[in-house]
Amino acid sequence: MRLTLRQWQVFVSVADAGSTAAAGVRLQLSQSATSAALNELEGQLPEPLFDRIGRRLVLNPAGRALLDPARALLVAATELEGQAGVGQAGTAGVLPLNLRIGASTTIGNYLLPGRVAALLAANPQAQVDLRIGNSADVVAAVQRLEVDLGLIEGPCHESGLEVLPWQRDALVIVAAAAAPLPDVVDVAALAGARWLLREPGSGTREAVEQALLPHLHHFARAMQLGSTEAIKQAAAAGLGLACLSRHAVADLVALGTLRILHTPLPPLSRQLWVVRHPGKRVPPPLAALLDLPPAVFASG
Repeated sequence: MRLTLRQWQVFVSVADAGSTAAAGVRLQLSQSATSAALNELEGQLPEPLFDRIGRRLVLNPAGRALLDPARALLVAATELEGQAGVGQAGTAGVLPLNLRIGASTTIGNYLLPGRVAALLAANPQAQVDLRIGNSADVVAAVQRLEVDLGLIEGPCHESGLEVLPWQRDALVIVAAAAAPLPDVVDVAALAGARWLLREPGSGTREAVEQALLPHLHHFARAMQLGSTEAIKQAAAAGLGLACLSRHAVADLVALGTLRILHTPLPPLSRQLWVVRHPGKRVPPPLAALLDLPPAVFASG
């Protein structure tokens, strides 16, 4: 084999870092060694992988075409080392379970902790790296093969990824417990209210728009906040109405600072999704953690 894993590792690091100097820091190599490895790789290919713009290296079409396969190759090599017993072993020579999950905020904060706790109780040596961000962040992490699997609250619009419905999540409209609202809030009152919304790119924002705008047509007034927790606290303080997962508001509803509003709207819910890079194998314990059928994402 003429091309080496080290060369592909340098290629991926330069693509992520934007320069051989920054990539060398990540790889603990000198800039000259990093540049030499990249030059050796490009010298064996029909065309360069980067455009040189000043001191920066920017992927060209040839480089973009090879980036995801290169990431998949490096992940597969790491997994092969693990299966061969390279690296630290757990008790009695058994390799410790190490899972990397990307989850959008509601899923990561409210739906996964109980599942992860049960897994760790049954597997004390296991390690779980849970990366939480908005849905766009999670999809990007899946694309970069930084996580084994992603769980998001809105549809995935990126091509080249495998997407599977996971479970449905009930949405409720909430307001401050002391808000002067009737037992049943009509559509006109909902349309004229101030709505507390997540930022664009959030699965919660997209789900709320899909659930409410067919009935309200537009949000007459809106306030944008950067997290579900911020929205909950703002709603409890009387700043407006919010449409959130029932799981997310259960604590403040139980404390009596938020109340769920009754409306003439049909029951609201959204689909939660599992997202996987086709080059990434899903560890069976992760499939079991998420109650995925054994045949789902079996290849990779």
